[in-house]
Amino acid sequence: MLSVPQNWPHRAHSEMVNAGGIAWHVQRFGSGPVVFLIHGTAASTHSFRAVAAALAGEFEIIMADLPGHGFTSPMDVPSLPQVARGLGDLIRKLGAEPAVVAGHSAGAAIALRMVLDGYITPQAVMGLAPALEPFGGDANGLASRFTKLAFLNPIAPRVLAFQANARRVNRIIETTGSHLNAEGIDYYVRLLQRSEHVAGALRLMANWDLRPLLKDLPALSTPVTFIVGEADQATPARGTERAAERIADARIVRLAGQGHLAHEEDPETTAKHIRSLLPPADFQRSA
Repeated sequence: MLSVPQNWPHRAHSEMVNAGGIAWHVQRFGSGPVVFLIHGTAASTHSFRAVAAALAGEFEIIMADLPGHGFTSPMDVPSLPQVARGLGDLIRKLGAEPAVVAGHSAGAAIALRMVLDGYITPQAVMGLAPALEPFGGDANGLASRFTKLAFLNPIAPRVLAFQANARRVNRIIETTGSHLNAEGIDYYVRLLQRSEHVAGALRLMANWDLRPLLKDLPALSTPVTFIVGEADQATPARGTERAAERIADARIVRLAGQGHLAHEEDPETTAKHIRSLLPPADFQRSA
């Protein structure tokens, strides 16, 4: 049963798809080469609402809420490999092969894992504000240790959800170097007021381990573009630079004045960079 609110972005294109034991909230629309968009921790498909709208006239857009996020059911152990596998099952169920996969923050790590494990074979990968080096420089992450403890307390998601309001959420977002309008803040407030969503984000973070991914990056042959906001306070550029050094074909594009949520602050620029990943011939073949 579809539980997405009537006024949720692109709700007309929402559907629930069962794949790999998960009931996924999926949004699929547009026509052309397939662009698969993967949001980051504590977000949902809403974060790509304007990027998707900008691209839908040239591409077929596929977006899905991560396990336990938004309106997708939870996964028992949402580790990076398991989430990648789950999304691979979903893509196979949809019968779609992405020409481009673009992931934001933790979604960038998921996209890279999906390609490395052979679940998708895109022509290009894009990492938007990629979260490839957690707090403290430890690839397992101080944040993971904190969220493991938080998740063990069953009332933590309810307490955190209860505390979510526009002022607190706006303050958190501003600490990442980004500034969203009232509408953008409201979507996050509505998500973070749902204890199921908070629990899903905590569960994902508690099971996060980047070390195997970083070790495997030299095996990646697909071209990778990392988009880095120079004002991003959540995922410092040095971590992205270290990851790019491990990849045979990787480049970094820097956005002056943009923070961690640059794809929401300036969706047209993100859409422009996604368009640049496919040669014009691909558009002609898909017409």
